[in-house]
Amino acid sequence: MAETRTGAQVLVDQLVIQGVDRLSCVPGESYLAVLDALHDAAVDVIVCRQEGGASIMAEAAGKLTGRPGICFVTRGPGATNASAGVHIAKQDSTPMILFVGQIARRMRGREAFQEVDYRQSFSDFAKWAVEIDEADRIPEIVARAFRVAMQGRPGPVVVALPEDMLDDLVAVPDAPRVEPAEPAPAPADLARLETLLRAARAPLLLIGGSRWREADRTNLAAFAERFDVPVANSFRRAGLFSSDHPNYAGELGIGPNPALVERIRGSDLLILIGGRLSEMPSQSYGLLGIPNPGVPLVHVYPDADELGRVYQPDLAIQSAPGPFCAALAALEPAGAAGAGRAETAHAAFRAWTETPGPQPGAFQYGEAVAWLRGRLPADAVICNGAGNFATWIHRYYRFRGFGTQLAPTSGSMGYGLPAAVMAKRIHPERIVVALAGDGDVMMCIQEFATAVQYGVALVVVVLDNGMYGTIRMHQEREYPGRVSATTLRNPDFAALAAAFGGHGERVGRTADFAPAFERALESGLPALLHCRVDPQALTPTRTLDAIRDEALAKARG
Repeated sequence: MAETRTGAQVLVDQLVIQGVDRLSCVPGESYLAVLDALHDAAVDVIVCRQEGGASIMAEAAGKLTGRPGICFVTRGPGATNASAGVHIAKQDSTPMILFVGQIARRMRGREAFQEVDYRQSFSDFAKWAVEIDEADRIPEIVARAFRVAMQGRPGPVVVALPEDMLDDLVAVPDAPRVEPAEPAPAPADLARLETLLRAARAPLLLIGGSRWREADRTNLAAFAERFDVPVANSFRRAGLFSSDHPNYAGELGIGPNPALVERIRGSDLLILIGGRLSEMPSQSYGLLGIPNPGVPLVHVYPDADELGRVYQPDLAIQSAPGPFCAALAALEPAGAAGAGRAETAHAAFRAWTETPGPQPGAFQYGEAVAWLRGRLPADAVICNGAGNFATWIHRYYRFRGFGTQLAPTSGSMGYGLPAAVMAKRIHPERIVVALAGDGDVMMCIQEFATAVQYGVALVVVVLDNGMYGTIRMHQEREYPGRVSATTLRNPDFAALAAAFGGHGERVGRTADFAPAFERALESGLPALLHCRVDPQALTPTRTLDAIRDEALAKARG
């Protein structure tokens, strides 16, 4: 017979059964009972400074582990602050569960203090939003939450916890550990794919999404080698395939290599595995036709609802990446190899990413990124949020290890620093670097205090050009010379890092970057390098003045 426990203890026991050994939170009186139950649990509880940072940490954990990242926040403003991470998890297809403390059940419907209807509020963000009314249903609902978060297309689940329910005493058995169903390709689909491959003269693999494991990319690489097929990754999914592999063709994201775009357009068989080819990788839905792609398309995805949702494929295969990549081992090419297709594609990638061009200013950010790609080991984790600064990472850094890129496909600012805190907490043996713009880092700068509190020795590289660079770029294109609401006056970030208790340095010249970075690593502290970037250096190829002058010339006709 099951022992009698509080609802809060039942909940924590379910988390442990599901393999949760780490979670992020901002404490709140609405779930004090859970905090008390966590006191004696073997769970690493990371206390954050703002719920947006806490939820981003949970999303990063989901990306790194493949199982739901867990975040606890309080009701009302706690939950709305945390919505940032929930939205990232939705668009990035990341398994995550947000637990929200809720008002007592007897107060519902009166607009009590911080009352929110979470099922309604998160109905578009989350795969499932639920409130647990009865403590004896906690094992059932938590197990279902894990399954929903991981199964099909992964995503976030929101679970509201009325504070009085957490104190109820119940005797209820635990739920078993959940493993997501792994849809696999049918033999007829594989036979059809083999026929298509044997007839193709210019096939290409495009990989993205989630639910990947390191063994999957090993199987995929072996297949690509046998069939001489180039492999490109979708936007911000560079960790799915090594950039050093001779079949690697580059990233299809913002500002991609024109040679890669033309290769896709000229393909006679495009095999999309795990991704959705949404706005950024599809070049604003202009790369392929809709609904007829205009290119023979094989779409492999674990959720049937995504197959044919935008693009109607020649062959739709409902499968997770793992079973599909394993099944590729049974396929064999016909006749001679593909006449150096992969070699040509890889050479184009290397040429596009080899040497950063000179930029205005004493600090050459592109050269710093190129130095990092040579200095950092293959398992180093690179994190970033959103902004023009990320363009240099995607172009000039080369991701080699699996799961080494943490970046939001949703384009959410503020992601890099909290994601790096979680990455370093999960992998303390690895070097973890967050690259962030000045506007970007200020969205979650308070989580540097979290890094200091837990001794998380990450390195944050802040690229400071005194403006919201991406918005300024679009502003100059659409309204040249009319600068509005994009200028920033920033603090001394190095001094701020030191004030938090970390290591901080200012970098004004390219030659200063490498020694400053080494000192940051040697400090053993959370470190921040404040790099001053010339405002003219807005993209790897074009200055601010050039963008404005082109827009003015166009306006004059």
